[in-house]
Amino acid sequence: MIQLLVSLPGLILIVLLFLFISLKILREYERGVIFFLGRFQKVKGPGLIIVIPGLQSMAKVSLRTIVMDVPPQDVITRDNVSVKVNAIIYFRVIDPQRAIIQVEDYLYATSQLSQTTLRSVLGQGQLDDLLSKREEINSKLQQIIDQQTEPWGIKVSAVEVKNVDLPQEMVRAIAKQAEAERERRAKVIHAEGEYQAAEKLTQAGEIISRNPTTLQLRYLQTLTEIAAEKNSTTIFPVPIDFLEPFFRRREPEKRSS
Repeated sequence: MIQLLVSLPGLILIVLLFLFISLKILREYERGVIFFLGRFQKVKGPGLIIVIPGLQSMAKVSLRTIVMDVPPQDVITRDNVSVKVNAIIYFRVIDPQRAIIQVEDYLYATSQLSQTTLRSVLGQGQLDDLLSKREEINSKLQQIIDQQTEPWGIKVSAVEVKNVDLPQEMVRAIAKQAEAERERRAKVIHAEGEYQAAEKLTQAGEIISRNPTTLQLRYLQTLTEIAAEKNSTTIFPVPIDFLEPFFRRREPEKRSS
């Protein structure tokens, strides 16, 4: 009887210790991949689960979206320009079983795969494509990486090229190219303005030639504008056509005399 009483507290202590070791709590975004004697058994969670020590083992996996920064990579574009490019990749585990069984470390594997894919894809295009077609490159990177990580139970939702570091001589060359492009556009716009102005002047000349009174009205309007200015003396040329009516009135007077 005494031995039973002595062993009872010890037994209770062992049971409590066993429960303490066996009980696991998984959060809502966590899953536990359970192995029984080294063989895959099931995926458990979330909530309170029991893992039998010695017989079962558990690998915890997070289902939240992971934001991974891809380190800067030295890339040589198709037009032989050396640049440094880094990116950000967004992915999450959609199959905990494959993420644990099919690859040793899915975080490290995804990071290495992203780096090699970044160098491979960007090396196939030219520098202008890298700078101007960023969305197309991001979409292509996402499709390639997602296709290769699919056997691991990983879904890549987005890949974004973050920074493109150019050599200083290339930065100066791009600045000169941009300046030349702006000058070209300015000259084209100026030429188009001159062409449109010439067209309008031609139309105005045709209208005035059909109606000479329009020229006189324009002349009077110009006089009004000049008179509004604070000038003490104004010299304005008078067209002969404007004085022709006065000459016609004097001709009958001379004939009568």
